[in-house]
Amino acid sequence: MINVIKSELPDIKLYFKYLKKIWKNNWVTNNGEFLQLLEKKLETHLKVKHVLAVTNGTLAIQLALRALDLRGEVITTPYTFAATTNSIIWEGLTPVFADIDRATFNLDPRSVERQITKKTSAILAVHVYGNSCDNTELRKIADKYNLKLIYDAAHAFGVELNGRSILGFGDLSALSFHATKTFHTVEGGAIVSNDTKLHEKMVLLRDFGIQSEEKIVLPGINAKMNEFQAAMGLCNFDGLEKNRAKRKLIYEKYKNLLGVNNAINFQKLTVSKYNYSYMPVYFVNKKIRDGVFNTLLNHGVKARKYFYPLTCDFEFFKTRGENLVQKYKLENAKFISDRILCLPIYPSLELQDVEKISKIIHDFLSQ
Repeated sequence: MINVIKSELPDIKLYFKYLKKIWKNNWVTNNGEFLQLLEKKLETHLKVKHVLAVTNGTLAIQLALRALDLRGEVITTPYTFAATTNSIIWEGLTPVFADIDRATFNLDPRSVERQITKKTSAILAVHVYGNSCDNTELRKIADKYNLKLIYDAAHAFGVELNGRSILGFGDLSALSFHATKTFHTVEGGAIVSNDTKLHEKMVLLRDFGIQSEEKIVLPGINAKMNEFQAAMGLCNFDGLEKNRAKRKLIYEKYKNLLGVNNAINFQKLTVSKYNYSYMPVYFVNKKIRDGVFNTLLNHGVKARKYFYPLTCDFEFFKTRGENLVQKYKLENAKFISDRILCLPIYPSLELQDVEKISKIIHDFLSQ
């Protein structure tokens, strides 16, 4: 089976070196040596001011929402992973959905502005597949209505726009370091901030609000990254650029092989440096997408309908008796979700497998 994605693991001997140091220190969590080193390396690598490493990417979003003291409604995209929408709900906020741009797959600023009410407190945008949102327009809207602007940047590790990290836009950006990401700590995540006071607040939120042994200053939670996760992250720096180059080669091979078919379309990239974390394509209709998906599966290739369904179509929203696609006019999001398919892409994928997958798709479409 060729899976849609495969975790990249470092040389086990390198990881063992870190493990020996953890055993020697006898310090496995609570702001350990490797966690501090990881955060510093991330700040340098990503060209950002503050990085706060946490247990996972979902908690990164939740802490970002909590740190900004939000109330009421948060405008977001339905074309995303469940964590984006679920985090809003878990923080006692109401998700309000805006449509996406059919070319970039990211939030359409015009649709965002139409959804703003007196209850709106923030915009939670997603850099879908690592493709940069229209940060300029979203910032204008946020400033115009005095809203906070947060980015779910789970896919956007190392991505740049005109030489600048896209993690520096907005009030906060949340990263995921899940095992399937281009950079991972097995599980993990981080919050990126340019505001020192906000960063210090999130440091407290990450660790129960503990300021000192006898002083807890706010109702925090346990979102600390441990030393084993941090060590994995430190190991994974070594192969980053090499793996990115391999991903780029695979991505471009797909585009060259599949781009000749008018029934296949690609996401429009808006960035100056991309991480090639996903290989999304979309077809002319849902029936053909599903047919390609099943045909690939029959040939031992696991693609993924990512993101399908839309988060606004989850069962717990349907119990309210509303059709949210119609309510919020999410025509573009529905269009892409019904047609999208993410193809296998990871550094160790052979180019001959890319050729095989492309041929299977072409053969199906020619029937």
